[in-house]
Amino acid sequence: MILTNKNFIVLKETDSTNNYAKQLIADKVEEGTVVLAHWQRNGKGQQGNFWESDPHKNLLFSLILYPNFLEAGKQFYLSKIVSLALAKVLSTKVKDVTVKWPNDIYVGTKKIAGILIENTIKGTSLDSSLIGIGLNLNQEKFTSDAPNPISLKQLTEKEYVVEEVLNEFVAAFNPLFDKLKSRSFSEIDEAYFSALFRNKEWCLYRKYGKEFEARITGIGEFGQLQLEGKSGAISEFMFKEVEFVL
Repeated sequence: MILTNKNFIVLKETDSTNNYAKQLIADKVEEGTVVLAHWQRNGKGQQGNFWESDPHKNLLFSLILYPNFLEAGKQFYLSKIVSLALAKVLSTKVKDVTVKWPNDIYVGTKKIAGILIENTIKGTSLDSSLIGIGLNLNQEKFTSDAPNPISLKQLTEKEYVVEEVLNEFVAAFNPLFDKLKSRSFSEIDEAYFSALFRNKEWCLYRKYGKEFEARITGIGEFGQLQLEGKSGAISEFMFKEVEFVL
């Protein structure tokens, strides 16, 4: 177990919880510290994208870990267990929750949560990991150019308490982190693959503007998406090298 409520830092607002947490890592704050913000002025998404969130509406937090037991080459396992923890929480509230590779959380064809992980490496192992999560809870209107956002309230017509959902994430994440520590890689691999969006379905993908039909057959050692084409050939793609056609 790594997370307890005593490690929570709650901010009314900040530019980005990941930015705030980076200074805490520099100060050697305790592992398992969570920075929760009720509003981010400049929330960070993948590849420098902006994460839209109205004040006091959504779950926005960063988790600090020091997973020096994990080789740098296996860092994608952190993405897997965080994705699985979020999917588990959401699956208690709505149906059709999946993990869209590499680590977006979807309900149907709508994005409800995103994850941004920033690692530092020392020698051959991870030194620190900063895990930023944005989960749409109570927001009812989205104005950014993000193509397909959705919130729990839009799906269920219920209001959610941010801190309660964070506690649910803690309860889901702790046993998965313990499995990672015990090097239960095969078990994590199986759970992640089973949770994948459009797993084993023949679907359209796009690379360099050209569409092709393929299906997911696996995930590579470093998190590569493995796709089988209609010819039977299997290709591997890193993040942003290929996209789903939704």
